[in-house]
This record gives sequence, structure tokens and C-alpha cells, in this order.
Amino acid sequence: MSEPNQSENRERRVLIVDAHPMLRQGLRLLIEQEHNLKVCGEAADIRSAHAALQQTQPDMVVLEISLRAGSGIGLIKHIRSTYGQLPVLVFSMHDEDIYAERLLSAGANGYIMKQAPADQLITALRRVLAGESYVSEHVEANRIERLAVGGRKQTGDFLERLSNRELEVLDLIGRGRTGRQVAEGLGLSLKTVDCHRQHIKKKLGLKNSAQMAHFAAHRLSIGSER
Repeated sequence: MSEPNQSENRERRVLIVDAHPMLRQGLRLLIEQEHNLKVCGEAADIRSAHAALQQTQPDMVVLEISLRAGSGIGLIKHIRSTYGQLPVLVFSMHDEDIYAERLLSAGANGYIMKQAPADQLITALRRVLAGESYVSEHVEANRIERLAVGGRKQTGDFLERLSNRELEVLDLIGRGRTGRQVAEGLGLSLKTVDCHRQHIKKKLGLKNSAQMAHFAAHRLSIGSER
């Protein structure tokens, strides 16, 4: 457990947004062991996240971007536009090489993967609450390398061809969603989803929908929320 800091006397309220009840419970237990940290609410999807943000008025949000009935990236953008500088830490199953910089660009203050040790998560929470950004040493090294060479690394470049929306569509396809379910989940028309699917296949050099589904299921995340 972290030692109390004299500058952290005010209790800081944390909202957890994640589809998995057991993970939310584990996060709550971990966070509330810490000095001056309290979980003020939980949400399992986009709609309940919007309600919880209004009702609980948290000091920070910890969220997974793969949520039912909506876009995690869209939620981050909503938080940034509606709640100003409210700190957001993404705690995700998704590969940080693919998602971290996208989420930071969308307005997140930090990104940490779910395999990280508990003490690393607490460090990320503290830094984001203090107004700093947080990424793993690996992601930070990649960012420095990209700046040094004045461009993007080659690893993963093919996925960087996708827009945020295309990546969201691909993620849902990888989790077994039908075209109609993808449309409903992202608030899009089926025609728009079909258009995104065609663009994804073209950009990634995939021949058909079966290849796209297989690629998404094995490349985008460590685990799946079914």
C-alpha cells in the first residue's frame, strides 16, 4: 500500500467503466486500499457511463474502451468535450502498440494494459490524478524512437492505416459481432458499417470477411469480451 502524501489529503473519487463485473470488483478493492482514493461509481456500458459521470462527479475515470452499445473512443472524446480536463486512464486488454497513441490523441491521459502488476496500475492512477500522462516504458521508448527518426515505426504500420472508426469496427468484428450488431453498437447504419468493412479489407489486404474476422480475433486484443 502506498504511503500517504501530505499533498494528497483530499479524497479523490474514481469512476470505473468496464463491462466485466469481476474486474470492476477487483479494481474497486485495489483502489480503495490506497490512501485517499475511493471508487464513487461503476458503469458497464456507454449509457450507464454517461449517467454515472453526471451523478457521481468523479475526479478521474478508469475505463476499458471495449464496451457494449457504444464507442470507448467516443466516450473519451465526450468526456474531454463535456468535462474539460477530467483525467482519464485507459485500463485495457488491447495491445498498447496499436491503441495507446490513438487513445492519447483522442484525449486519454494514460494507457495501461490489464496484464500490468497492481503497483504499476496504482502508479498510473497517481500520475494521471496529478495531471501527468502515463504510458508503459515500452510505449514511451517507441514514442521517443519515432520522434528521433521523424516518422512512424514500421512495426504495426498496416494497422495505422485504419481510422479510429475502422479500428472500432474491426475490434467488434473480432469479438464475433454481426454487421447489424456492429451498427447498433456504434450507432451507425448497416450501410455505413459495410462501407467501413470494405475499406478495412482494402487497407489490410484481406480477401474476404472470414479473413478479416480471423485477423481481428487474433491481432487486436489479448482477450475477448463476448
